[in-house]
Amino acid sequence: MKTAYLFVVLFGMTSFLAVGQTNGAYIKFNKTVHDFGELTQGDKAEVEFVFTNTGDAPLLLSNVRSTCGCTVPTWPREPVMPNTTASIKVKYDSNRIGGINKQVTVESNATNGAVYLKVTGNISKKPEEIMPFQNFDNGTPIAQ
Repeated sequence: MKTAYLFVVLFGMTSFLAVGQTNGAYIKFNKTVHDFGELTQGDKAEVEFVFTNTGDAPLLLSNVRSTCGCTVPTWPREPVMPNTTASIKVKYDSNRIGGINKQVTVESNATNGAVYLKVTGNISKKPEEIMPFQNFDNGTPIAQ
């Protein structure tokens, strides 16, 4: 009877300890959505999505892709070790006028699978520049 009780206690403790551990790589982002808000055509539209490998194995980002060529991600190509932080930078072409609603897919060896990052916002047309009137005669009368 004591042996069975001891087995149950030991099994329960090992099960409890295993719950807090993550086997393999696990990617955790500080945020997965960024709103640029209102931008003007040509403004800087870049964001950095910071993530941590909270797992117990190296994290390898195999592919980070966007839904179109107007959104360009850059990501670390080297393994991200456990409990290490890195980032994915996303640049949007702000010369396009209108709403921004783009997705970036992050594929890796993480146990939590693919992660989807999103950028939103709106870009307004740059105001037309008006050349000021300039008087080239410096106020002198024109000879006739």
